[in-house]
Amino acid sequence: MKKLNDIYHSAAELEAQGVHVFSTDEKCGVQAREHKKPKHHAKPGKPERIDPEYVRHGTSGVIASIHVTSGEIVAPLVQPTRTEEDYSQHIKDVIATYPDGRYIFINDRLNTHMSETLVKLVAEHEGITDDLGVKGKSGILKNMETRAAFLQDPSHKRMLVQYTNSPSTQ
Repeated sequence: MKKLNDIYHSAAELEAQGVHVFSTDEKCGVQAREHKKPKHHAKPGKPERIDPEYVRHGTSGVIASIHVTSGEIVAPLVQPTRTEEDYSQHIKDVIATYPDGRYIFINDRLNTHMSETLVKLVAEHEGITDDLGVKGKSGILKNMETRAAFLQDPSHKRMLVQYTNSPSTQ
């Protein structure tokens, strides 16, 4: 946690050096719904009334990053899934919003945050053309631990992923 606290504490200084710090996470199962009946607006002596019945229009999920120094929510991705491809697309969208500089993404330890797709994205941004191995079998892609170690490698010049110590509660 000390490493993460240090990153958060020095985020403004890092930003001045061209290093963008983002706190990234997702929220799944957000219900899309509307009230079944229109609300009754407040009138003198009568409070506003809202009928508690609603029509459900399914669920959605949100993947978002907060730019730590500005508090801006960057490139939110709203859709019904949260696959490793969705997560990597969100990271690409964040980078496109801030195309210059370096990046630190702070995440929990959800499996999509240590995915094969994310490893390949970081390798591409780092200019790493070495064989990454085979998911489930060998090399950097072998398992979540080997992928997390690669993503957190401090020798990376452009993109670094840091993890909270606690696993995701989702």
